[in-house]
Amino acid sequence: MTYAEFQQRASFSKEEVLACAFGTLVTDPPSEGFASLPGPPMLMVDRVVEISHRGPQGRIVAEYDVAVDAWFFQCHFRGDPVQPGCLGVDAVWQLIGLYGAVRGAKGGGRALGAKEIEFFGQIRPYNTLVRYEIDIRRYAELAGSGSAIAIGTGTVLVDGEPIYTVKDAKVGMFRDIRYTDYPLRSVNSVGGRMTR
Repeated sequence: MTYAEFQQRASFSKEEVLACAFGTLVTDPPSEGFASLPGPPMLMVDRVVEISHRGPQGRIVAEYDVAVDAWFFQCHFRGDPVQPGCLGVDAVWQLIGLYGAVRGAKGGGRALGAKEIEFFGQIRPYNTLVRYEIDIRRYAELAGSGSAIAIGTGTVLVDGEPIYTVKDAKVGMFRDIRYTDYPLRSVNSVGGRMTR
């Protein structure tokens, strides 16, 4: 699909989510790139079922199919398999970054934090479906730097029951930070504090 078509999408299939993670979904991406999803096994989304926006606010809803043999159940914890809560939080950040990309943010996406995270449930190997519902309360493009920011509150549900909330999760999209020539040493091959 073209970049213009990408920006008009209200949903993405499993194949399209994977293509986004591998950088092959958009045939004419902007030269600065855009916030992409991580590849498996860190990709915590199977499909995006809703993307909408009205002014600086919006919504993104996605789903993840629980697999009894998922990599994290093999090690977290032995004799007591449970999906790490941090992966659900990361999924919220992944989706906020994707939301920003659809809205037109250029550059690489980075999680910037969250105001409050609360866990009151768990995901086990014989659960079926994880659903992420994220209400974006603010999306802004920062004209001076070309960066963008999206802030949203996410609810993570398993088989219809809310089990986590992530309040005011923040994702920034920054130009000129992508490290596309990995594993070669280059200007972006070393991290550290990012300037705003």
